[in-house]
Amino acid sequence: MKKVAFLFSGQGSAYTGMGKELYDANSKAREIYEQAGEAFGFDVAKMSFEGTNEELAQTKITQPVIYTLSMAAAACFAEICDRPFGVAGHSLGEYAALTYAGAMSLQTGFQVIRHRAAAMQQAAEQTSGCMFAIVGKDAETIRAACEQTPGYVVPVNYNSPVQTVIAGETAPCEAAAAALEAQGARAVRLGVNSAFHSKLMESAAAQFAADIQGFAFAQPDLAFYSNVTGGRVERFESLPDYLSKHLVSPVRFTDELQAMAADGVELFLEFGPGKTLTGLVKKTLKGAKAFQVENLKTLEKAAAALSE
Repeated sequence: MKKVAFLFSGQGSAYTGMGKELYDANSKAREIYEQAGEAFGFDVAKMSFEGTNEELAQTKITQPVIYTLSMAAAACFAEICDRPFGVAGHSLGEYAALTYAGAMSLQTGFQVIRHRAAAMQQAAEQTSGCMFAIVGKDAETIRAACEQTPGYVVPVNYNSPVQTVIAGETAPCEAAAAALEAQGARAVRLGVNSAFHSKLMESAAAQFAADIQGFAFAQPDLAFYSNVTGGRVERFESLPDYLSKHLVSPVRFTDELQAMAADGVELFLEFGPGKTLTGLVKKTLKGAKAFQVENLKTLEKAAAALSE
């Protein structure tokens, strides 16, 4: 049997209509959406299927809808396959990974995401920040450009050998992006409303940690690969403290993929909207096989890949 890793999508991948096929076709998916609506206090299914781009881009909306689709897609796939060797997620996706690995129940996951989204939304409204994906330059070149730019701007997402996301205060971030473009890179402004995984999220991290201290958590029962360390984490001393640190720490996704490959993972399956992580796997690990799962067609294709 192949060693398989489940990956879970991050923020910025939401789109109108996502998850509707799975909702219409699978009773387990419908149940998860109904539970999500009760937990989050708004109709998650209706927002996912009919929400505008502007609505779906709001942190308080996009985190719940992406988490819900990720968990629904994984639940649908679980009906036709064994559990994977390991899990990982990108930023927001790490919460779905932790849920799937048994570190928190689905109901606890809904509450954790609700508090996370609210804290980050509040921090975003209180600070002026932005993020750019820088394509075509290595991480060291990007780090140097940030250090040479006056003001606060830092690398925050190490996505692949040729893509790193920078974040910070708006003017410095824009200046660093322009400087890197002048060096031949491509800079793409991300559709988010603050500088995630940077010190601009410190107030959110403090509030979030306080909000979830009393929640029930457990140790993961699958191999879990961490954004914060870039490697496998065997156990957590305190998951609330870890998740608080996660909000202000860089996402070391490239290191995670390399660690999974070193542990023998041969097939990567991404659950959630879009295929961002699928693309990052292929850019980072030469010859790696990766597939997304977000609707009936992609579910069938991923299932077929398991039997090849």
